[in-house]
Amino acid sequence: MSALDLAPLFRFVLVRTSHPGNIGSAARAIRTMGFTRLSLVAPHRFPDAEASALAAGADDVLEAAPVHDDLVGALAGSTFALGLSARRRGVNLPELSPREGVAQALAAAARGEQVAWVFGNERTGLENEELARCHAMVRIPSVEDFSSLNLSQAVQVMAYELRLALLGDEAPEAPPLHEEPPADAEKMERFYEHLAQTLDDIDFHKGRTPTTIMLRLRKLFQRAQMSERELRVLHGIFADAQRMAQLAGERGKP
Repeated sequence: MSALDLAPLFRFVLVRTSHPGNIGSAARAIRTMGFTRLSLVAPHRFPDAEASALAAGADDVLEAAPVHDDLVGALAGSTFALGLSARRRGVNLPELSPREGVAQALAAAARGEQVAWVFGNERTGLENEELARCHAMVRIPSVEDFSSLNLSQAVQVMAYELRLALLGDEAPEAPPLHEEPPADAEKMERFYEHLAQTLDDIDFHKGRTPTTIMLRLRKLFQRAQMSERELRVLHGIFADAQRMAQLAGERGKP
């Protein structure tokens, strides 16, 4: 099997894009590198004539691009996500160079996993809570005093690096990390919602803000890349903890 056969496993996700021209330019950028999967999260304007004009013939990519209300929906089906950021953030994620990110993405694709490259809004980039839904952060090594690339340029850089790696050799033979494939992003998000609710129900935070602990727990479980069966076990534990907390509350009532 050629490594190029892995191309359909990669998707490029644009989050809250302000300028429709950047959507078209991003479609052109990935199409020239042999990729066709573009997903949009809450774009300011789409469809739009400017997007079509700057796609320069990559109309098939635009026409097939789904539009989602949030990042969770755009990541559905993927099990490995890499978020692009021009600056270091408060989210404690592994920070990779483009080539390191591509190497990890290729290893995941070789295991049959779907991989998402996530790009933020032109002005603000990805918010911390959006980066927290990724497994690692990729930082293009631009100069410190003028670090921000145009959105479509950043997409082009990563699509080029990915194609260069795919052209380099046969598809890597990578053993699976687990006996079972990891759960996709949508199932992981439901798990995090159940985890957050359980922590509230057992009064784990004791009045403190849950943001920091949830970010740390996300990092822990993202790194673990749990299977659906493992998630079901943890859901069962959470349900029992919630039931016991409810019973304790009822016994404590006058």
